[in-house]
Amino acid sequence: MDYWLPVSVTFLVSFFAIKLVKPLAVKTGLLDYPCERKVHDGHIPLIGGIAIYFSVLITSMVFIEHSQNLNIYLVAAALVLFLGTLDDRYLLSVKVRLISQIIVASLMIFGTETYLQSFGSILGFFEFKLGYAGAAVSVIAIIAGINAINMMDGIDGLAGALSLIAFGALAFLLSRHTNEWYLLPVLFIAALLAYLLFNLNLHHSFSKVFMGDSGNMFIGLTIVWLMIVGTELDTPAFRPVTALYILAIPLIDMVSVMIRRMKSGGSPFTADRQHLHHLFEAYGYSRRYALVAISSVACVFAFMGCLAEIYFVPEWILFTFFIFLFIGYALCTQHMWNRLNSRKK
Repeated sequence: MDYWLPVSVTFLVSFFAIKLVKPLAVKTGLLDYPCERKVHDGHIPLIGGIAIYFSVLITSMVFIEHSQNLNIYLVAAALVLFLGTLDDRYLLSVKVRLISQIIVASLMIFGTETYLQSFGSILGFFEFKLGYAGAAVSVIAIIAGINAINMMDGIDGLAGALSLIAFGALAFLLSRHTNEWYLLPVLFIAALLAYLLFNLNLHHSFSKVFMGDSGNMFIGLTIVWLMIVGTELDTPAFRPVTALYILAIPLIDMVSVMIRRMKSGGSPFTADRQHLHHLFEAYGYSRRYALVAISSVACVFAFMGCLAEIYFVPEWILFTFFIFLFIGYALCTQHMWNRLNSRKK
């Protein structure tokens, strides 16, 4: 299929949806207000995710072959978008968000009967099959993806850029095999590019908007769902371990931060300013520098994952290297935070 028509339509629908929905966000109070944890100027409309959803919804219904699995995905995506919008407007409790995410993820997994069957040969000696536990593991993976993207949305452009990189890798890997899903990540790339024009103020006529929890949750859901689908196709597009590299920075940062929170006696879900982008700010780097640096590293990891898939690097090597990356990242960032805290004392 010629990519240009669906890509162009998705970009334009996303662009004009932001323009049209913005006044409605102001009227309904769907705005992000500055506070101790959120440092920005003015009240910013939280409608990026809504615009991205409607652009992808319209073009996917036109350009992607209809199927029950696609319909279930679109319904689940609408539900998580609605949940995120409620959270943006009314600040839902962690318990309500988690229960709702479990319900949505379960709807997708059991509705499509598509879930992780195996972790592959990540231990080297045998295939790590999941059996019936695969459904529960897939639900947990979707919830992790939703929250990993959400937690990285701390500076302009970061969640959008990391999502763009993940969708780019997924588009490449899925396009190497014949399947019904290869176009979906391409549509997201187009919709995200339109959103980033506004979010990064790339022109004086583009007033800032944020993605909001609605967009972060919806995009996190989609990325992990495409990862599950990609590994469970009749001819798998990639192996499960490759997914770790596609979403490396959000996953590693999320787990590291949650561990630090629990070590300090707090809840792993309590919001704070201990993420990677906050570390850059604490050391005096600009937000734009942090955006470029973090996105560049994410690109390297995604590229490594794609190369490893092309050259079929053994899964146990990829998994072992990823574990060392995580340990190194956790120790390094902990050391840097400790240095900052000792300076303050």
